[in-house]
Amino acid sequence: MGSAPCLFCPAHRLAALAVLAAVLAGCQGAVRPAPGILAPDAPVQTAPGDVPLLRKDDYVVQPMARFAVEARVLSAKRYRRGREADLAPVDLALGWGPMSDQAVLDQLDISQARRFYFWEARRLPIPKRDISRHSANMHLIPATETVREALLKVRPGELVRFSGYLVHVRASDGWRWRSSLTRDDVGGGACELVWVEELISYEAGLG
Repeated sequence: MGSAPCLFCPAHRLAALAVLAAVLAGCQGAVRPAPGILAPDAPVQTAPGDVPLLRKDDYVVQPMARFAVEARVLSAKRYRRGREADLAPVDLALGWGPMSDQAVLDQLDISQARRFYFWEARRLPIPKRDISRHSANMHLIPATETVREALLKVRPGELVRFSGYLVHVRASDGWRWRSSLTRDDVGGGACELVWVEELISYEAGLG
């Protein structure tokens, strides 16, 4: 949700959370690439151009910026309840630059819950600011059933490439959900809400 923090680094968390995250990653069929930066480039954001309002069921979707990204999937979380799940059934925690390097990620515990993206480390492998600037939790709204099916198959460790729009969603009763428009923010409202028109995922070396 727009009011929920999307990147959260608590000082202390139960070790059981790290174990649970590892178990969930195994259940998702996580891919483990070799060390090295797999997705060097930051997401690309440009003006939306002259784009009409979009619709998803009973929601009006306003494009705010054109958006494209190629990134490492750090974690994938399926949601099934609530308005947010009706629109965006999957959140992907994504990393690029140093946050796409397995040598860095091996030193971080990463998980997702309640539309949050969590990370923690006993010792930081890279500066904290680099972690926040090179990773994000993204709520993905599939534009078509084909995109939805592809999204549901994405596994942690894969590379994913998608394009579409950062959007502001409104309902007739006043409910709203708005994307962040920067990669530098953290905390409440920092997630990207993306209308996804095209999406592919693949293992490193196969894209």
